[in-house]
Amino acid sequence: MIPEPGDANREITVTETFHLQTDDELSDKELKQIEADDQAIQTILLGLPEDIYAAVDS
Repeated sequence: MIPEPGDANREITVTETFHLQTDDELSDKELKQIEADDQAIQTILLGLPEDIYAAVDS
């Protein structure tokens, strides 16, 4: 059955697929990849011009 738009009583099923991994469950290679990804994200964020932050804050 396809729910009608705007139907506040429709049931939405969500499959639970999220699993939070701890460092103990990850291999050394995976940990190094996560660290490299974090550093890359930080480098990208540091390179953004300050006016982007001013637009978000206002």
